[in-house]
Amino acid sequence: MQGCECQCTSGIADGFIALRSQGLEEFLPLYQEQHAWSDRTKRVEMPLFAGYVFCRFGFHDRLVVLNTRGVIRILGAGSIFSPVSEDQIAELRAISASGLPALPHPYLEPGDLVRVERGPLAGVRGMVLRNKGVTSLVVSVEILQRSVVVEVESEVVRPEAFRRQLTRAAS
Repeated sequence: MQGCECQCTSGIADGFIALRSQGLEEFLPLYQEQHAWSDRTKRVEMPLFAGYVFCRFGFHDRLVVLNTRGVIRILGAGSIFSPVSEDQIAELRAISASGLPALPHPYLEPGDLVRVERGPLAGVRGMVLRNKGVTSLVVSVEILQRSVVVEVESEVVRPEAFRRQLTRAAS
């Protein structure tokens, strides 16, 4: 069984619900955004990766997925799927479950990787950003060329390269 993502129409909730009704395991990470109308303001849940739903399925289920209402395509090249890694899905699930504010973020080219050492995001790896004294962790999904940014305390992240150097020095 492999995990892939499906590109869906703008009615992403339709694709999400339809995949679930097919008995497939789906994942739609969300964030909250404030929308203002002329008569009211409301917090609305929006997908972190607009137009995409993650779904776990085997190769034999590809036609079921492709024929699901709202699904446009399965990410990949031709008949070769490009699954999102289980590690990246686990990281996105940790961010969703943490309750910390997370927002979509433009995709960044690979830079210095860090790993969160403690707290609700312990073990999550990403790229650190600092802006006006606020430290944020950018977790990128390479295959989508999209990222999510979440605020973290700067003292809970450690550079990955530093950990590798300590491991080498100890051996």
